[in-house]
Amino acid sequence: MLGTIRAFWNDQRGVAMILVAIMLPVLIGFSLLAIDMSRVNGLHNDLQKGVDAMALAAAAELDGNSDAITRANRAVTSLVANNTLFSTSGDHPIVLADVTVTYLTGIPASDDITLTAAGVDSNAKNWASTDPKVVRFAEVTVNASGATDGAGAFATIFPASLVGSTEKMDIRPQAVAGFTNALCQFTPMFICNPFTNSATSLSDLQAAVAGTKKPMIWLKEQTGGNSAQYGPGNYGFLSSPEGDKNTAAITEMFAVTNPPACYDQSGVTTRPGNIPPVDKGINTRFDIYDNGGPYKTDPAINPPAPNVRKGMDVQNAGKNNCSYTAPSTGQVKNFMAVPRDNCFATTCSNAGSLGDGNWNFMGTKTSPGYWDTNWPKDDGTGVKTACGASPSRYCVYNYEIQHKADLKSTFEQTAPACNATTQTADRRLLYVAIVDCTANNVHGGGQTLPVQAFASVFLTEPAGGASTADIYGEIEDISTVAGQNTLKKLQRNEAQLYR
Repeated sequence: MLGTIRAFWNDQRGVAMILVAIMLPVLIGFSLLAIDMSRVNGLHNDLQKGVDAMALAAAAELDGNSDAITRANRAVTSLVANNTLFSTSGDHPIVLADVTVTYLTGIPASDDITLTAAGVDSNAKNWASTDPKVVRFAEVTVNASGATDGAGAFATIFPASLVGSTEKMDIRPQAVAGFTNALCQFTPMFICNPFTNSATSLSDLQAAVAGTKKPMIWLKEQTGGNSAQYGPGNYGFLSSPEGDKNTAAITEMFAVTNPPACYDQSGVTTRPGNIPPVDKGINTRFDIYDNGGPYKTDPAINPPAPNVRKGMDVQNAGKNNCSYTAPSTGQVKNFMAVPRDNCFATTCSNAGSLGDGNWNFMGTKTSPGYWDTNWPKDDGTGVKTACGASPSRYCVYNYEIQHKADLKSTFEQTAPACNATTQTADRRLLYVAIVDCTANNVHGGGQTLPVQAFASVFLTEPAGGASTADIYGEIEDISTVAGQNTLKKLQRNEAQLYR
């Protein structure tokens, strides 16, 4: 009997079945976990790709126009189609009801600072906005499933309730994409926003530019050095991507048709040090060349605009010593440059830097205006039809280009007489970055500053020289408002993922 018991105790036959019986639940459990992890990883990837695509589609529409958010929402619903395979809903298309789309004016500097679906970060700062003119980022977050299974609802195969957990979870990835705006072939200049209220300075400028009247801006050079404070209406120069150009190189960048520089709206760097006036480069656009400088050596690179009217009479047309002077006493009545605005700022004291858009276009019997001086046999019906009753100077300028053949020889001709190599009408446009100099305490060179917008400024008269380096122009477009489309050919718009 004892031998039988000892033999049974030492018998190892069938021990594998015991081990298998013990380990089988564990092996099945790990297998189910592996399958669940594979499924949840697949679902997460599907959802992440879906919200990435939605965020990019929305961000690409955030160009600052009044319908930007409307277009962004339409892009989310109609431009992209993504399905998930492993959610509780099975082969489920990701639709707008599955996500929360929030538009942001900015994002936290560090990715360690999280964002809620409502655009509030972990430091309690709210980045969300419904203003289409200021939002620059689109945040898309998968919604919690709640009572109804959504795109991120995931049911496990593993019986998690046996270990005190839940057999259903939510997969809620998030994507944040932003709209970047850069301009290339851009003159290296910034101007201080002429509106002083930092809270509304951009929207005020947008309203002024979007109106039927185009305000003139009086740009004044800040010459106080690196310690001087820049204020509304001041202008300065930017460092180019190739570094800080010297005076001659910067002047040349204002003379050539395609300056070799690109600038991003996310930030520009001001050039340190004082730069003498760049009028010799700017004024090539008016067919005025500095005979002692490099700007006349290759007129094909530095051509004038097709309309160079400036209230001046040409001397020695087409010759090497061609130049412009004030008209003689007998000619004055047939010459008038584009007038400045009647008022700057809120009064006529010329204390401000932004005009009111009213200028002496038609004039009266006792006080001749621009049109009846230069086109006395024309009642202005054509230009008013083309440009409106209160036309912008840029529109009148283009109208004159189209009708230059109608000019009498005794009046100032709009076509350049010194250099016949003319460029397109946009040659009289300066492209500048608009900076809030008050809010950013701009005081000199070497500062990296956010750009409120890029702008095109139509030059109404030749730039001033060393004694008064002022520039007068008419703001045509800014990059956050639809207008004359004068910036379109320079813009490089791109949506990219940030989170």
